[in-house]
Amino acid sequence: MDLSKSKKGTAAVWGGEGDLNTKGAVTSPIVNSVAFSYHDLDEWHHVATGKANGFIYSRNTNPTVAVLEEKIRILENAEAATAFATGMAAISNTLFTFLTAGKRVVSIKDTYGGTSKIFLDFLPHYDVGVTLCDTSDHDQLEEEIAKGCDLVYLETPTNPTLKVVDVQRLSEAAKKVNAIVVVDNTFATPINQNPLQLGADLVIHSATKFLCGHSDAMGGLIAGNKPLLQKIFNFREINGASLQADPAYMIARGMKTLELRIERQNTSALKIAEYLKGHAKVKHVFYPGLETHNGHDIAKKQMRGFGGIISFALDGNYDMVKKFLTALKLVHLAASLGSVSSLAGPPHTTSHVELTEEQRKQLGIPESLIRYSVGIENADDLLQDLEEALAKL
Repeated sequence: MDLSKSKKGTAAVWGGEGDLNTKGAVTSPIVNSVAFSYHDLDEWHHVATGKANGFIYSRNTNPTVAVLEEKIRILENAEAATAFATGMAAISNTLFTFLTAGKRVVSIKDTYGGTSKIFLDFLPHYDVGVTLCDTSDHDQLEEEIAKGCDLVYLETPTNPTLKVVDVQRLSEAAKKVNAIVVVDNTFATPINQNPLQLGADLVIHSATKFLCGHSDAMGGLIAGNKPLLQKIFNFREINGASLQADPAYMIARGMKTLELRIERQNTSALKIAEYLKGHAKVKHVFYPGLETHNGHDIAKKQMRGFGGIISFALDGNYDMVKKFLTALKLVHLAASLGSVSSLAGPPHTTSHVELTEEQRKQLGIPESLIRYSVGIENADDLLQDLEEALAKL
C-alpha cells in the first residue's frame, strides 16, 4: 500500500516500519551500533558516497532513526526528512545552514523563545540581517519579504500566544524573491496542519513534544524539499547534532498513537478554552479554535484541528498566577508541552525563560499569561480542576 495516500493515523503507525524488522518482529528494533561493517569494500564505498543505500556510522545515519525520519516524511508529504538530537538543534542547524554573513531573514516576533534568542543575539553576531515583523501584520511581512531576503521563518500557531500566520500567503510572497520558507509546525503537528502543502519548503518539529507525546525522549525533525534537506543533513552530520537510536525508537513509538491523542486534545482544548473565555477571573484566552480569536479564519483555512495548547491571562498579577498554578492538581508545572498528561506554566519559566521581562513585554507576552498544554485526561476532570483552582483566587 502507498502510505502517502493513506490516512494520517495509518501513516503514523506503518510509516517506516517493515524494512528493518527481523524474524517477524512487529516493532522495528533499536539498533545501537555505532558503526556498520562491510565485507565488500566497493559496496562500503558506494554506501559511504551515497551511491547505494545503507549505513556507515550512526552520527550520519542509523536504521532506527531512519524509521522515524520516514514516518515524518510521509506524514508531512515531504520528499525527504532528517532527525536531530533536539528541536532546537533542528531549528539552529537549519538557520545556520542557509544564513551566512550578508544574508537576510524575515520572521515574526512571536517565535519560541529559543528561536527568538537566535534571531536577537546569535545571527546578528554573524552579520546576518534579521527583520522581525508584527506577527499578525501580514502586510508588513509581505513588504519586508518583497525588499529581498534569503529565508522566511514562520511559526504557527505561535508559542505561547497562539497567533496564526497565513502560510500560503507568505509562501507566495517568498517565492517572488526566491526565499526559502521554513515553518515550525510543533504546535499543530502533521495531524492538524501540513505547511508543505501550503507552499512552505521546509517544516520543523520539536519531536520532544506532541510527536513523542510522553515526555520521555528528546528529538527534532525537519522534512521538505530534498535538495534543501541534503544541505541541512551535510551541516548536521559534521556539527554532530545527531539523534540516537533509543530516543528515536521512543518517539516513533509515541507517533503510532499521534492521531488518537491529537483528536482527543483538539476536542478537550476547545471545550476548556470556551469555559475559560466566560470566566470572570480570566482576562484573555488565546486559542485559534475560538471564533473570537484574531486568526480564527486563517486557522480554519489551513488547519484541520486547532491543537492542544491554550494560553490565557488571569485578571491579576504574577502572584495570582503562582497561587492559581499551585492550586491545580491534574497538571504538571513543567517546561514542556504535548504530553499525555497536562502541563502548565508561565512563559518566564517555560517558552521564553531566555528573555528578559522587558523583551517578553515587547513581544506582547504578559507576566500573567499561562500556557496550558491539554493532555488526554477526561476533559470534565480537567475543567473541574481548573474551576476549583480559579475559585481560590
